[in-house]
Amino acid sequence: MTDQINPDVDADAILSLSLVELSEKLRDGSLSPDRVLYTYMDKALQVTKEVNCVTDYLQESESQLQQVKRQAKKDLLYGVPVSIKDSIDCKGHDSTLGLVKCLNQPAAEDCVVVQVLKRRGALPFVKTNVPQSLLNYDCSNLIFGQTVNPLDHTKTPGGSSGGEGALIRGGGSILGIGTDVGGSLRIPAAFCGICTLKATGGRLSKKGVVASIPGQKSAVVGIGPMAKDVDSLALCMRALLCEDMFRLDPTVPPLPFNEEVFSSSRPLRVGYYDTDSFTMPGPSMRRAVLETKQLLESAGHTLLPFKPCRIEHLMFDISVRGLFADGCSTFLDRFKGELEDPNIKQLLLLSKAPGWLRSLLSWIVKPIVPRLANVLRNMNERSVKELWKLHCEIEEYRQEFIAEWRKLDLDVMLCPVVGPAFQIGFPGKLSVAASYTILYNYLDFPAGVVPVTTVTKEDEEELKTHRGHYNDWWDKVFVKAIRGGVGLPVAVQCVALPWQEELCLRFMKEVETLTRRRQRNL
Repeated sequence: MTDQINPDVDADAILSLSLVELSEKLRDGSLSPDRVLYTYMDKALQVTKEVNCVTDYLQESESQLQQVKRQAKKDLLYGVPVSIKDSIDCKGHDSTLGLVKCLNQPAAEDCVVVQVLKRRGALPFVKTNVPQSLLNYDCSNLIFGQTVNPLDHTKTPGGSSGGEGALIRGGGSILGIGTDVGGSLRIPAAFCGICTLKATGGRLSKKGVVASIPGQKSAVVGIGPMAKDVDSLALCMRALLCEDMFRLDPTVPPLPFNEEVFSSSRPLRVGYYDTDSFTMPGPSMRRAVLETKQLLESAGHTLLPFKPCRIEHLMFDISVRGLFADGCSTFLDRFKGELEDPNIKQLLLLSKAPGWLRSLLSWIVKPIVPRLANVLRNMNERSVKELWKLHCEIEEYRQEFIAEWRKLDLDVMLCPVVGPAFQIGFPGKLSVAASYTILYNYLDFPAGVVPVTTVTKEDEEELKTHRGHYNDWWDKVFVKAIRGGVGLPVAVQCVALPWQEELCLRFMKEVETLTRRRQRNL
């Protein structure tokens, strides 16, 4: 397609540009938006043939291209092609969540984030795959099938923004938009070896974004960009945090991008932990954090050990209870009349069991698998009074975490993110491994992911003697999930306090710069 329209264009030259370089060339006129859009369309087509990540083509991107070319002002994202996660509304297209019942239900209008992207000159051109119902960090459903990891087709790209992760890593998109309610941006970014930022829940508009469990407010959904480097994420945030967004959605605080914070070079006080004492990190996950800690210290930053408080309480009494306070009924409504994807069977089985059976099973398995017993116990329906009490508990937990943070006078936090990429089918058996990411949805802190290393033969060897914190069935499944990962990327998670996206990005940029420098020196 590209060659016919732009016979003299070198597709590889366009695809090798970073977003910052590409947008500069588009704005100074040395590259035409046509060339760029058709080059990326062509590449996206190649990538999806290989990994099955694109679910819909936004044909209006072509008429919008003509509109953009007529604009007098070349805005920040002028001519930049953008991919959009399936669950984010694009006018005239389905947001399926991988559910057959949502087919042929086109959105009446673009969600606010897509509207703002268009106003800044961007060209949303494809939608990408998700796991059925979004409540899984694999990436398959019965409409579009399984998306695979471009780095290893036996591995999952992660989820629920897995189509985005795979397309960007495969080179078929330079910037994507996804959502995150337990790690749905951060896990695919980590599994695919790209960068992402989950913003504080209220920083970007969620108007027109379809939720996996509508009305669930305990775990806060964050929206954010995905790209190959941190500067791309910063450019996207700069573009989105504008008057247009604040006007289209007045519930978003009018906080423009703080350039001063992002470009500051003052040394940081960084808290760090290499385990949450719930999911024992694999050897490469732990090494990723400790090597990054060393790099940061050598660069003059202060690193202080931090222990996340009461993680068991968070995972069982808050996390499971928060998502399923209605006894799973809203979640199950999604599946009425639907065929079930095998990758989500386990969660559905637990969700469908009547309350009395869950309580009985919880009591029976408690001595053998205490973690499963705790999950079952907390999936039962709560009264309104109990839900309000849960909201108080979440607020108390948040204040306790912030007090600990303040006591150490921290700027940011460095911690693990689950990885390397799991074997396909394993995320559905291991929802507990989202403990590193879901924490920051309940706290509602901005959190990003930066790839820092790859799995070594030594890591793989060490995995043979790996024992989890509980040494239960889940700990054993975790080892199977990450086995055979030599050469796959491993990331770290970078976190800041609420509304401090710019500081989070500044920290991520520091990690990325130091990591790249080390890799060059090797």
